[in-house]
Amino acid sequence: MKKALTIAGSDSGGGAGIQADIKTFSAHGVFGMSVITAVTAQNTMEVRSVQAIDTAIITDQIAAIFEDIHVDAVKIGMLGSKEIVETVADSLTAFSPAIAILDPVMISKSGHHLLDERAVTALKAKLLPLATLVTPNVPEAEVLTGLSIRTEQDFYKACLSLTELGSNAVLLKGGHAEGNPNDLFYDGTNFHWIKGERIDTKNTHGTGCTLSSAITSNMANGLSLRESIEQAKLYISEAIRNSFSIGAGHGPVHHFHSFSKKERSESL
Repeated sequence: MKKALTIAGSDSGGGAGIQADIKTFSAHGVFGMSVITAVTAQNTMEVRSVQAIDTAIITDQIAAIFEDIHVDAVKIGMLGSKEIVETVADSLTAFSPAIAILDPVMISKSGHHLLDERAVTALKAKLLPLATLVTPNVPEAEVLTGLSIRTEQDFYKACLSLTELGSNAVLLKGGHAEGNPNDLFYDGTNFHWIKGERIDTKNTHGTGCTLSSAITSNMANGLSLRESIEQAKLYISEAIRNSFSIGAGHGPVHHFHSFSKKERSESL
């Protein structure tokens, strides 16, 4: 069994962060491990409070895993502070995982800011160059590049700008853009549009975490980067289509939708 590590924050509501990552790894037949960078008190409506984990504990979590267990791929999510960004970057530099997928989490679905300006600067300088792929949505890409992203041409410019900052490859997600949520994948040489369908639901909590973790899982399982993205796009689309109306806000996606379909078909 392949093994993947998520370095991210904990979501008490279970829809995003570490919880979404582990569910996604499991749904793809990958053994999941975790390094918790922050504990959040949140539900489908809000992030009520955030407690960052001491950087020494983060360093020890990463070392404890890499010194004992082979890590096939790493997903990096919520980091929260400049100090944590630098701590994670230093540890990944030391252990040099073959695959590192960076989801630059900056704002929660409820609008809570999860990464301050100093941390953004550190992320660009320290983590982007270490990432096999970075997966920002439009607002995150605008913060990272300083560009306004509205048109298809803006998507191309943003991807180029992100590689100039040091990223090896970019998946610029189009969920916040007008029309269908098409994503633009730039592998450093060629551009590829990954087509999507806009599904009529408010239950999209954890979509970014889930997509990046699905890409991480697929790469751990031996797929190419483009294949991993294409398969992850199909997976997240079905997860949204089969999402749960849990809570009064943005409900979570269904990470195990393929298992539910199998169970239903076997019962017929």
